[in-house]
Parts: sequence; structure tokens; C-alpha cells
Amino acid sequence: MLTETPYIAIIDDDPGVRGSLGMLLETKNWTFAEFERAGDFLENAKPSDFNCMIIDIRIPDMSGLELFEELKRRAKNTNDYLSPALFLSGHGDIPMVVKALKQGAADFLEKPVDHRTLLDAIARALSADRSARTSHNSQAKLIQEISELTLREREVLTEIVGGYLSKQIADHLNISTKTVEAHRLRICQKFNIRTSMELAAKLRDVSPSLWKKSE
Repeated sequence: MLTETPYIAIIDDDPGVRGSLGMLLETKNWTFAEFERAGDFLENAKPSDFNCMIIDIRIPDMSGLELFEELKRRAKNTNDYLSPALFLSGHGDIPMVVKALKQGAADFLEKPVDHRTLLDAIARALSADRSARTSHNSQAKLIQEISELTLREREVLTEIVGGYLSKQIADHLNISTKTVEAHRLRICQKFNIRTSMELAAKLRDVSPSLWKKSE
């Protein structure tokens, strides 16, 4: 479990680089774990274990970009949190930088990187992590609450978020308007809110596909 002390993953096949990065992180009292290969990380850890990942572009079993793409795929499938990733490379070029940033990298730095520059980049990633992790945890809690609704309540909820009125929902689900209103009331009570407008606002950033997985 994460603590208040930043915990950083170093994924690099060069032991000298890992050692150097580790000593640098220790100057800030940041804790870290080292991984020589992408497979080591995939088998023994996950992004949500860390506040930041420092990934070398060129690691033996798969590239750093391929690793990040796999981590993104897994996070999407499991709704897990994906911590910010900083990419390092001694052989970087413009297309590689562009691809890394398009994939969602927090930053891309070329080796040898100035210590101050790297620490500043990590600090920015840690700041982004705090904000993103809070948002993710709130959404995860909300999805869990949604999954605890009955199947019919989730169907009504999907219609409400879609902007449909009670009469339209009744027609879509082949139930009475009074039944829709009863479900609407119970849903609002379970979420401790008073109106459908509040409900729609609460769920505006949550895709219905996420809670339909639990049906």
C-alpha cells in the first residue's frame, strides 16, 4: 500500500543507471523499486503501486513504449490506476518523443539527463499523480456504488444519464412511469442526492460501459 512518501519505479536494464537514479531519489527521501526488464515489472508489480514510473525506452524484452502501451491496456481492462511515466533514452529521436507523448507520457528526457532537470520532471509527475489518483479513486468508489444497484436500477440510471424523461424511460424499458419514478427515487437515496440533475452531474465523467460490466 502506498504511503505519503513518494514511491517510484525504475525500469532500466543498466544497473549503473538504476544505481545512479536510486541515489538521486534518496537525496529527496523518495523510495523506489528497481526492475531490470519489462517482464519483471509486469510479473511483480503494477502502476498503481507507484506514484511515478521512470522507464528506459530501450529495455531487452520489449521497448519502454511497448511496456507502457501494455500497462495502459491492462489498466483500461481492469479500471486500475495508471501512474505517470517518465521516459529516458540515450538514443531518442523526434518520432520517438512524439509517440511517447501521444501515448500519455508525463515527460521524455535524454540520457545523460541533468539531475536538476530530472528531479523537476519527477516532482511534476508526482504532483500530477496526486491529482489524478484522487480523481481515479473517487470514480472507482462511484463505480463500486453503481455496481451495487439492482439490474433494473442500473438500466434506469443509464436512461437518466442519457437525458431521458420518465415517460420516455418507461417506454424504453416497457414499465410504468410510476415504476420509473420509484426507481429514480431509490437511486437518488442510495447516492444521497436529491435530484436527477445532481445525479447526472455526479456521473458525467463515468461511462455507462464501466458499470454495465457488472451486470
